Amino acid sequence: MPNWELQNCCQKDQVTFLVTIGVFSLVILALWRTVLLTPFKLITVFMHEASHAIACILTCGKVEGIQVHANEGGVTQTRGGIYWLILPAGYLGSSFWGMLLILASTNLLTARIAAGCLGLALLIVLFIAKNWTLRGLCIGEGSIRFIAFLAIIWVLQEYTKVRILRYVILFIGVMNSLFSVYDIYDDLISRRVNSSDAEKFAELCPCPCTGVGWGMIWGMISFLFLCASIYLGLVILS
Repeated sequence: MPNWELQNCCQKDQVTFLVTIGVFSLVILALWRTVLLTPFKLITVFMHEASHAIACILTCGKVEGIQVHANEGGVTQTRGGIYWLILPAGYLGSSFWGMLLILASTNLLTARIAAGCLGLALLIVLFIAKNWTLRGLCIGEGSIRFIAFLAIIWVLQEYTKVRILRYVILFIGVMNSLFSVYDIYDDLISRRVNSSDAEKFAELCPCPCTGVGWGMIWGMISFLFLCASIYLGLVILS
């Protein structure tokens, strides 16, 4: 039975899980404006735009293109679908993927599945992308080539004593969760981008709520995803 009450918390694995998330969060915040995190930020932007695309497809729309730009921006071109579901799907979807990756990191099998799915998604994008930054994310612009990077981590996990696959998946998950919250702040408070998803949603929604208001709501939901992932991770490890 799942230990929902987290009795006898925290055991060794649970402490390691919490400490690792804390360390990763500090590292990400400390290196936020450095080039070291750029490949991971682009992965997060890709997941953000992919979430828009998935919402479009699920609401019977058509995805005409996805672009990820080197300045860490992105665009998903859609036609049809339910626009008021497609717009919030970017921020919330990115947080959701972050939660799934954090939970996947608690078990080696699920970490392997997560790495395989991420690698497969990037491999598909490599052949269908019309945007060279998005292709570069897969085949390499700079020092990290993400598909090769995942493959190397996988080989190290399977054939050496360097067992870091779970930690890489956890890092990407934490990065997704933090990036979503920061991106909302950056778009709506720090720089106030009028073309942000939240501003567009405020124009579309009949209720009296500004883009900043919707951004705060989405930010709180994104933070709840992160909290839920930590709690569920502790339950899984108990």
